[in-house]
Amino acid sequence: MINIFNTRGFSIISLFLGLALCTPSLAAIPNVINNKPLPSLAPVLESSMPAVVNISTTTAVRENPMLNDPFFRRFFDLPQNNPRRQQKNSLGSGVIINARKGYVVTNNHVIHKADKIMVTLSDGRQFNAKILGTDPEADVAVIQIPADNLTALQVADSNSLKVGDFAIAIGNPFGLGHTVTSGIISALGRSGLGIEGYEDFIQTDASINPGNSGGALVDLRGHFIGMNTAIIAPGGGNVGIGFAIPSNMVMTLVESLVTHGEVRRGLLGVSTQDLTPELVKAFDLKNSHGAIISRVESSSAAAKAGLEPGDIIVTINGRKIKNSHQIRNMIGLMKIGDEVDIKILRGDKKKTITAVIGKPQRQQLAGKKLHRTLTGTVLSNSQRGQIEGVLFEQIQAGSYAWRSGLRPGDIIISANRYRIKNLDQLRQVTDQRRPLLINIQRGSEAFFLVLK
Repeated sequence: MINIFNTRGFSIISLFLGLALCTPSLAAIPNVINNKPLPSLAPVLESSMPAVVNISTTTAVRENPMLNDPFFRRFFDLPQNNPRRQQKNSLGSGVIINARKGYVVTNNHVIHKADKIMVTLSDGRQFNAKILGTDPEADVAVIQIPADNLTALQVADSNSLKVGDFAIAIGNPFGLGHTVTSGIISALGRSGLGIEGYEDFIQTDASINPGNSGGALVDLRGHFIGMNTAIIAPGGGNVGIGFAIPSNMVMTLVESLVTHGEVRRGLLGVSTQDLTPELVKAFDLKNSHGAIISRVESSSAAAKAGLEPGDIIVTINGRKIKNSHQIRNMIGLMKIGDEVDIKILRGDKKKTITAVIGKPQRQQLAGKKLHRTLTGTVLSNSQRGQIEGVLFEQIQAGSYAWRSGLRPGDIIISANRYRIKNLDQLRQVTDQRRPLLINIQRGSEAFFLVLK
């Protein structure tokens, strides 16, 4: 047998034993150095950890309806009594944001479709929670527990964060219970990752693992700066790239979720795109900051305010715009009736335009007006999660579209080999005299269909 502890003729164990006998001063680590206490995060965690909770959920698993058929069960020699109801359990974290009312904020994906939500406090108390509101687009949810003597985290201004600031992640990774990791803020304003519909992430190298979702990211004062949400893990483990939703974004959504049970987003009514080097050159710009307006919806808040295609949005409410994702995030957090100051470049002139965020108006259209094969359908613009396209709201049973396999809820994402995001674009690429080739998104599946 090879002794892996033996190196160069002597035992590492013997070395440690010799050091312990010869240097008794190493037996205890000093509490102070030069009359100053050693740095420690313990005082910060003593005040913040009680505000972070563990969340466990139970969800009934949907069973194959054929299992209820006695003939089917006899044929496959399955027990004839009622099959046992299967359940799925999952773990996550949450943050107490209102001690008096028992409000806990977490990720929507932690409690999605849960039949039972159990919250465990740091002192061991357990409570059943009820859902107050959810926002799948931003992956934020608010639940409530009937508890007293709670500790809530004080919320910091996440807009004041800087890259390099220290950050501490608190959560329930792998169901181990309260666990703390530390690191720094690696980047701010991360978007375009395709993780959520609205993204403005804080990136951190503090270790975030499964079960940390919904937990707290705090600063060195123990104040809430973000909610841990996702990681990039190519090999399945933590590689030091984690993402948290900024506290300002979380708290803005919480207000609407508690009041309405949902987020009622307003609409500016523009489509924007990032500035490429070609566009920067074509518009004779000095830098690539900002986003260009490619479309303005008629009768929208943007149209009423005087915004035009070709305008370059430079700032919104004084905040410098880097890309089109940032515009979508900022507008998505505003309420109907909010005023927004937009600084634009129009040609070689700068202008500031004030718009009033409007109420989203769903545009509907009878399918037969687009193409004869769509007779008996009702279409509308759709934006589910990251999917932009044209939604089949209604399909008449027995119609050509129905017989072709289309169903309500299907989303057209391309037509005649053109990517389409709305009814206007679908209208532009559709010809009544020619067959219609459409690419359909149905849940996690996609397929092509020729209508003729």
